[in-house]
Amino acid sequence: MSTVQSITSLPHETDATSTKGLVLIVDDTPNNIQILSEALVQQGYQVRGAVNGSMSLISVKHLRPDVILLDIKMADMDGYEVCRQLKADPETANIPVIFISALDDALNKVKAFAVGGVDYVTKPFQFPEVLARIENQLTIGRLQDDLQRQNLRLQQEIRERVAIEAQVHRLNAELEERVRQRTLQLEQEIVEREQAQEQLRYRVMHDPLTRLPNRTLLMQCLEEAIEKSQQSSAFAFAVLFLDCDRFKIVNDSLGHFVGDQFLVAIAERLQTCLSSEATLARLGGDEFTILLNNVHHNSATAVAQTIQAALCAPFQIEGYEFFLTASIGIVHSCWGYRTPVDILRDADTAMYRAKAQGSTGSRYQVFDPSMHAEAQTSLLLDTDLHRAIERQEFFLNYQPIVSLTSGEIQGFEALVRWQHPERGPVSPEDFILVAEDMGLIVPIGQWVFREACRQLKIWQRQNLLQGSMYICINLSVKQFSQPDLIDQIDQVLRETDLDGCHLKLEITESAIMNNSTFASEILEQLSDRKIQLSIDDFGTGYSSLSYLHNFPVNTLKIDRSFIISMAETHKTPAIVQAIITLAHNLGMDVVAEGIENAEQQQRLTDLGCNCGQGDLFSRPVGPHAVVEMLNHQSQFLLRS
Repeated sequence: MSTVQSITSLPHETDATSTKGLVLIVDDTPNNIQILSEALVQQGYQVRGAVNGSMSLISVKHLRPDVILLDIKMADMDGYEVCRQLKADPETANIPVIFISALDDALNKVKAFAVGGVDYVTKPFQFPEVLARIENQLTIGRLQDDLQRQNLRLQQEIRERVAIEAQVHRLNAELEERVRQRTLQLEQEIVEREQAQEQLRYRVMHDPLTRLPNRTLLMQCLEEAIEKSQQSSAFAFAVLFLDCDRFKIVNDSLGHFVGDQFLVAIAERLQTCLSSEATLARLGGDEFTILLNNVHHNSATAVAQTIQAALCAPFQIEGYEFFLTASIGIVHSCWGYRTPVDILRDADTAMYRAKAQGSTGSRYQVFDPSMHAEAQTSLLLDTDLHRAIERQEFFLNYQPIVSLTSGEIQGFEALVRWQHPERGPVSPEDFILVAEDMGLIVPIGQWVFREACRQLKIWQRQNLLQGSMYICINLSVKQFSQPDLIDQIDQVLRETDLDGCHLKLEITESAIMNNSTFASEILEQLSDRKIQLSIDDFGTGYSSLSYLHNFPVNTLKIDRSFIISMAETHKTPAIVQAIITLAHNLGMDVVAEGIENAEQQQRLTDLGCNCGQGDLFSRPVGPHAVVEMLNHQSQFLLRS
């Protein structure tokens, strides 16, 4: 029996008449369905599963579930299309759809609500959260059913009242009094029903935790603001999108109860920074949105500065003291918005630009259209980067590492380059960080290692490499953290029949310091294979001297920022001298990167630096240029 079939008819489910409700789980990963199904059945729910969008549409028609948990990314039909079709069918339009997806950006969330979703849960999820979202939707459904029944009952009673009033003329004074009392009673019930309806409307439009307007109410307010701005050019508004930095750490370390109390305190403090005309809403999680109506262009930035100042004061929550920073994106109505979705999209884009500034930035950013263009370009870059490896669009250039005393080439650093078929060369500064964020840096790094080793073996067979000449290969933090790193390296060395003594792996200080015990074991295994080790960009990271001597490191590589600033400040040469002295005392050699002129080379030579690389000697070049370099020049003529 397949996994899907076993889910469709669960043997241990509670009888349908006694369950809390019927939940349909739509996910093209059967294991995800199985995990959620078992957990929900234990909570008293009846569960059915569907492994694709087409099957889910058939199942909904047949089963009429109370709630649908819907994944977004599926092979045959994505969750958005499934939701659209459900909402387009009057028979299934009222079934609540909760999206569950690993997609966490605001654009996907907004799209999910735009197609008719009632809630959105981000993977990896906490089951109590999923259960709470399901129970919330079922509660809303029960309240709506109760309200409908109550309205029918009210209509019936009103008809009875009309019938009683028709008989007033035939009744005596006592009957007239009874009719009057009955009328008063019915009027009271009407008031109570209206109050219940008002409470329900409030719950639908407000966040239950902070009691702030939720996304639904915010979207209505934005639509009203857009309409006003279109009717009058004198009316302007602005939207602030605020995200609490590193808030997840609070939930992970202290639990969601403390995290919820913290969110309430944040909401209260934000409210103190705003006028009565402003609308503060909670979108979900630790994201808040502020609508400022009828404001001047500089007013929004002033509000952002006020908020940043207010958040600097510590928060006291359940005996804990918290300090909070926030990233704020600001968007003005001057760009002629027509939909709330576009406003939130651009505000979110500006917020992420502010977040990218880190602790050194102003932590708020005003949106301009170039940011949207960059975001679209980045999205296209993400898509193209996925295909770049299989399309063999990457290639390696090599930059020589030169002895500063003899001018001899000591080795080469392998540098990855990307030749896009349409855009042409893509700068590493543009795609390396994107690859790290997308998790593609590991397969790219594996390709670089294999290709560099293959090329090194070719040069060895051509008798081009003299003595202990080596190839330097960078390992990213994520690649260094792979549990099978040593196995991967051994496999490539076997495939290329290469001796590890001709390799030097470059890692950053952060790769070592993030897990020093693990790093020590890996570095020792690399050293056992005669593979040399170099600390890249030394001096810009942890620079923990107390740990450095514990690792089998051969080389310290001075970051180019120190080389560039040697002529600008008297402190930099002293720092460079300290790094060189430290390395030599620990038995390591030193390589300075980014040498661009003879003056820098001479100063580094005077300071005792062993080797250098940079445009003064050669820019990174292809394999054929390396062959020419080695055939016609045994050493570099050092610039005086």
